[in-house]
Amino acid sequence: MTSLLMRSIKFLVGLGFVGVLLIALWGTISGLIREGTPQTAEQALHEHPKELHLPSNGPFGKFDLAQLQRGFKVYEKVCAQCHSLNLVSFRELAGLGYNEAEIKKIAKDWPVKQPVFDNKAGTWGERDNTPADRFPKVYYAANGTPPDLSLITKARHDGAAYVYSLMVGYTEKPDAEGAKKFPEALKSPEGLHFNKYFANLHLAMPAPLTDAQIDTVKYTDGTPTTVDQMAQDVSAFLVWTAEPTMQQRHRFGVAVLIFLIFATILGYGAYRNVWRGMKH
Repeated sequence: MTSLLMRSIKFLVGLGFVGVLLIALWGTISGLIREGTPQTAEQALHEHPKELHLPSNGPFGKFDLAQLQRGFKVYEKVCAQCHSLNLVSFRELAGLGYNEAEIKKIAKDWPVKQPVFDNKAGTWGERDNTPADRFPKVYYAANGTPPDLSLITKARHDGAAYVYSLMVGYTEKPDAEGAKKFPEALKSPEGLHFNKYFANLHLAMPAPLTDAQIDTVKYTDGTPTTVDQMAQDVSAFLVWTAEPTMQQRHRFGVAVLIFLIFATILGYGAYRNVWRGMKH
């Protein structure tokens, strides 16, 4: 009798516990149905990258070597101070149209040198870069180590468009309605900067491209040196660093498609010739 009573009490307690959980679940679901999920500041103020039309876009895209050289200059004069390009070798700059002498000079004059360990002395030193070396890593830890840019257009959704939008997004105002609803989100914490194209709206990197850099970069091919143009050019350059063989891949892809179409036509012709007049 006692055992049956204990089992009954346990059953009622368990049933009550399940009932409380069901009531809580129903309250949550009904609340979401009535009011919806509360909008966050990131959802209200964050914007997707703007469209960026580059010559390399699309399955038949080609690199504009003049633009890539301008983009490399922007990287060299502005971005290289903080961001590495450690998966790219100096000699690969030949793909941008630089000759051997120019590449040697770029490697030798690069401000960050190659680290060298002296086994006898047990100390680290450095030497000049050579064309065979990769771009040396940048050790910068004021606000954490900035990401390497070698594959940045592959590692970020929307690729070059994201990089371009981020570069020019520091001065763009957020949506007025969202800013009115979340005014506190516009106040960046100390050491951070507001950018509506960054996922959580605030990042440690200050605006890398400003009017102050125009004289530092200064294009020599007649292209106007503006913040927008520099952002487009460096984005195009970073597309190249992520996939320098893109043009060859496109050419091979077109050749393979043409071959497959031709082979399909031959195969169908052979099929019609061999099985002509036969019921199947």
